[in-house]
Amino acid sequence: MNAAERAGQATSGARPALAALADPVVLTDPYPVLAALREASPFAELDGTLVVVGRHEDCSAILRDPRASSERFRSLRAPPERAQQRRPPSFLSLDPPDHTRLRRLVSKAFAPRVIAGLEPRIRQVSDQLLTAAGADGEQRIDVVGQLAYPLPVRMISELLGVPPDDHARFAGWSASLAHSLQPRFLGNDADLDAAAQQASLEFAAYFRELIAVRRAHPAEDLLSELIRAEDDGQRLSELELIATCVLLLVAGHETTVSLISNAILALLRHPDQLAALRADPGVAAAAVEETLRYDAPVQFTSRVARGGMQVGGLSVRDGAILLLLIAATGRDPGVFADPSRFDIRRNAPAHLAFAAGPHFCLGAPLARLEATIAVRAFATRVTGPELDPAGLVYKPNLNLRGPASLAVGFTSIVPARR
Repeated sequence: MNAAERAGQATSGARPALAALADPVVLTDPYPVLAALREASPFAELDGTLVVVGRHEDCSAILRDPRASSERFRSLRAPPERAQQRRPPSFLSLDPPDHTRLRRLVSKAFAPRVIAGLEPRIRQVSDQLLTAAGADGEQRIDVVGQLAYPLPVRMISELLGVPPDDHARFAGWSASLAHSLQPRFLGNDADLDAAAQQASLEFAAYFRELIAVRRAHPAEDLLSELIRAEDDGQRLSELELIATCVLLLVAGHETTVSLISNAILALLRHPDQLAALRADPGVAAAAVEETLRYDAPVQFTSRVARGGMQVGGLSVRDGAILLLLIAATGRDPGVFADPSRFDIRRNAPAHLAFAAGPHFCLGAPLARLEATIAVRAFATRVTGPELDPAGLVYKPNLNLRGPASLAVGFTSIVPARR
């Protein structure tokens, strides 16, 4: 059965195989397949070592359940050698109390007043990028390469204190590391796994050098703050510092790139919504929230079951992976009316695009602010935008969903308002 047939099977109510999500035809629009998986969930696969969960109510409960572990290397499906390794220092893959300590140290840098203070700089960079796109005489913009990517990578790099000349170095490393977030049920690609491992080593070597520089010469940046940060007499170790910097840099821009791109694409595909945003730029934040529900940049997350969990009446083996279909929950008809309709005035904040519970995305306020400013700037400054279907190419990454390129023709890019 080919990809198109599997997509059709999803709409008919039959449950497709999970692997259907990786087929190129389905990758451009996974939502029919996700809908079928959601309606069949929860269900177990791979001898009960993988449980698929797609309903909003179930996923929301799991994300808040202390028995749902984020230490994925302890799962029944983890290679034996990983179970023998020390726990990874990234707080994304830790449970309390280690997660609590690391997150508390980092969270000070993402306090509301700190994020609010970044708004003028985000506006400035966004305007500079659009102005540059309008000045090249092409009357065509690649939304990804000329706006959605450079804006968040510049902001998180400046926040961390990464020198501007090094920003471009992170593109390849970050893309390789993003591969490691692919669901393992699709199998492994040895070449991509090797590239991700190499990127991890190069990232670590880079930040080890930068940390040494900041220890000797502290600056007004997040890395210097993390080096100084202390909680109950404990500081971040060098390994924890490196893992935290890599996490913030990759998570701080990869997902926001897709959020901005997905939002602009949805607006271009729904001209009435773009017109509504132009008429009332104040609803840009609402447009971002609707995008998070409608076309989430992170399609899946996972937890490891422990303590005799039950999901929707299904008993789950301790150590089984709970695969949470975050993107499917955003279109759950039990929560959202007419869920396949993109409506920037929907005002439905109950999506799970930033997860929930202890691991609710630390960078959510920054991502929301960057996306809001970028989407508002695009809507108000780019006149006569027209999507070029041939210029829309999706990233092959199944989990981090978004275009690799998004070509848009335009009439003009008007000057920014002062």
